[in-house]
Amino acid sequence: MSPNHPSDARRPMLDALGPDDGPVLVVGMGVTGCAVATALGARGHEIIVADDRPDSAAARVASAGLASVEIHDSTDHGLLSALVSNAAAVVPSPGVPPRHPSYTFADATGVPVVSELDLAAQWDNRPLAAITGTNGKTTVTVLTERMLNRSGISALGAGNTDVALVDAIDRDVSTFVVEASSFRLHRARSFAPAVAAWLNLAPDHLDWHVDLRDYAASKARIWATQGPDDVAVVPFDDPDVEPWTSGIRSRRVTFATPQSLDAACDVRYEHGVLVAHHTALVAAAELPRRRPHDLSNAAAAAAIALEMGASAEAVAAELHSFDGLPHRLALAGRIGAVSFHDDSKATAPHATVAALQGFPDAVLIAGGRNKGLDLGDLAAVAAHVRGVVAIGEAASDVIACFSRPVHGRIKLSVADSMSEAVEIAYRMAQPAGDVVLSPGCASFDWYSSYHERGEHFIAAVSDLASRLDPQTCSGDVR
Repeated sequence: MSPNHPSDARRPMLDALGPDDGPVLVVGMGVTGCAVATALGARGHEIIVADDRPDSAAARVASAGLASVEIHDSTDHGLLSALVSNAAAVVPSPGVPPRHPSYTFADATGVPVVSELDLAAQWDNRPLAAITGTNGKTTVTVLTERMLNRSGISALGAGNTDVALVDAIDRDVSTFVVEASSFRLHRARSFAPAVAAWLNLAPDHLDWHVDLRDYAASKARIWATQGPDDVAVVPFDDPDVEPWTSGIRSRRVTFATPQSLDAACDVRYEHGVLVAHHTALVAAAELPRRRPHDLSNAAAAAAIALEMGASAEAVAAELHSFDGLPHRLALAGRIGAVSFHDDSKATAPHATVAALQGFPDAVLIAGGRNKGLDLGDLAAVAAHVRGVVAIGEAASDVIACFSRPVHGRIKLSVADSMSEAVEIAYRMAQPAGDVVLSPGCASFDWYSSYHERGEHFIAAVSDLASRLDPQTCSGDVR
């Protein structure tokens, strides 16, 4: 794969990991770490586990049935170095960044670092599709899984979800659809999906990756081990992804991007109809979700599912019924003529820009904890907003994005809570319009997850409706 991954040259290779090779060190006991430790133990491996916060990890480890396993403190570098040196392999959880000393010690001593995806590939050979990209991964993963199941092909979504792939392979299904984040792909060596899609690329997770090149190189690994019988699903003429496609050895299938929905590619829109390889599937006007990025997601999912054996009828039926996922531009409620939209999953500026391009004159609620990204990119939505309410740690940076004289018509405000943000945004949106929570930042300053942030936004909308005069507001809030 070109450009090459920056750490390829110094990474030791382990073709197979057997119980007789020695203990395996699992670092980071989140959902995936616990699943990996459980899977290794079930296959006869001696496991050692470590976490930067062993006390807080204890409950998760116990609930995974690993209560008898001692959790070592990985912030004790002397101890961690010894654990790594005595291990046959190190399996870091996806959230453990490459600057963590577990990587450093492993690379220095020649101990292989093995990804969860590679373990699953070693243990199971059922066909799978994999999906990566800065935005849209979860939506396309869910769509593809549902399209396959509608076609009578038992499929299970896994990866960057509540189900790790090493857990999914113990389920009685015929195929898997893997949401493959850059974290999971970063050290993948043998993971080889039958169908692999890269949806898009924009700066993200630069608090985890060394730089944008490292982020992109990790995603490019989704195609690295494919062969000529496999399929690479590629956004058509995408200037950001295209430079990373030169080493593809598998068959390419292209799909329409939000900027070029009617481009001359394999899966595109002809006269408003989604067409895959000359077969008409569904009219865009009939889809519940039809903003440009929704249509591109539909095209990508159709391309993947069809290559995995789904029927055209099942693909069309699923797209007809699919009304999106929670916290991804979902309607949170209405108060009078003001509609509220929950896009809490937008944790990077690129996602916010994609969301707001579908609104002519919205009020944006944005901010949170920046992930090392340039929030100045949010200014690209200036033509689509009448007001901005900034929240969280990055509030001042959000305000700065829209403070140039050219943006003078935009109302600006800062809120100290989600409830206050909703109330200010409602006033800005009067007498009618849209309020969009699309933060462009992570949630971890105020919340434990984007899900919690989105749920609090929905609750704040409902609470505001209940406090306002029912003669003034319809109260049409879910």
